[in-house]
Amino acid sequence: MLMKKILILSLLSLFSLHTFGQISLKKIKQAVTTKATPLSESDIAKGLKEALSVGAKNASSQLNALDGFNKNTKLRIPFPEDAQRVATKLREMGFGKKVDEFELTLNRAAEQAAKEAAPIFVNAITSMTITDAKNILMGADTAATGYLRTKTSASLANAFSPHIKKALDATTATRKWTELATLYNRIPLVNKVETDLVKFTTNKALKGLFTVVADEELKIRKDPAARVTDLLKKVFGSNAS
Repeated sequence: MLMKKILILSLLSLFSLHTFGQISLKKIKQAVTTKATPLSESDIAKGLKEALSVGAKNASSQLNALDGFNKNTKLRIPFPEDAQRVATKLREMGFGKKVDEFELTLNRAAEQAAKEAAPIFVNAITSMTITDAKNILMGADTAATGYLRTKTSASLANAFSPHIKKALDATTATRKWTELATLYNRIPLVNKVETDLVKFTTNKALKGLFTVVADEELKIRKDPAARVTDLLKKVFGSNAS
């Protein structure tokens, strides 16, 4: 029972991001395949809660920050792909500023919705089985990200959608999109556009979220440095080389 909890706590440290620093995969594996320093049930519970609360919150707060999406070239949400012809045509007609303003509203909506990820990640990690934990720990460099994507994508989409709709309405994105689509649809002989703006923005926001989680998992798995809290030092300290 104790080793099971240590294994899960070891896995959770993969998602501790910048606050906990980096723990090498080698040291984590050592911690779960050798005799660990005796820990009380209280220590394990506290460590689990600590890793969850800090790691999950950091994963979503990075994107929830101002320009978390907008200023990140890898994650910035562009004009809807299936309506790129709209953006191109409107820019040609001198409406480039309206296109830029519209794209900004999409990114602001995604940033506002990102805060919803933390509690959903916490729920997925706490329900992880011992088999899940072993597969992730010994799996590919983004095995944990894959697990979270499988377990949380539907819940995240359901949680993000209403917040994105509310944010789009608050930032006038819906109105801007209607204006842009109307301008374009008035052009003779063009195919009309009917993009589901909320669905598009939600999907892009989730893609960005998992991109960040995967990047952080790769860093933590590959970086040998260790900068941890006192409790996690207690868990892994006896196995440090």
